[in-house]
Amino acid sequence: MNINDYLIAQSGIDWTKLLSCWTPPLPPRFELWLVNRLGDVFGVLDSSAVFRLDVGSGAYTEVAGSREHFANLLNQPSNADEWLRIGLTRACRAAGMELTRFQCYGFKIPPTLGGRYEVSNLEPTNLGVHYCYQAYICKQADVYWIPPE
Repeated sequence: MNINDYLIAQSGIDWTKLLSCWTPPLPPRFELWLVNRLGDVFGVLDSSAVFRLDVGSGAYTEVAGSREHFANLLNQPSNADEWLRIGLTRACRAAGMELTRFQCYGFKIPPTLGGRYEVSNLEPTNLGVHYCYQAYICKQADVYWIPPE
């Protein structure tokens, strides 16, 4: 597996601006490390811990104690598929959805509003639109939408 097949190339993109809508839950200081094709962000904290921001759900979680720990965990197929969205990315490509520069696979209906992580609910989307819209929806969901117990 070539990990770059499941990541967005970061060069030439103003990530600070793109992710500004996500502070919080993103910490004010971190090093951006990886971004998968659905726009999920992996960053490294000053403590060397690796976190993941799932942009679809708005969930921010620490996934590893260090980059090396993350790499070891990524060798487990279930972690690799979940974190890099391998199966979903392959399915999008098989359906003819190719990304251009400054795009990711964005949701037609956000998961916080009942959308699913499936090809029929994804489309190539501008990164700026994706991050801003998803942050807005996730923050509104936190304020106005209370899931049933």
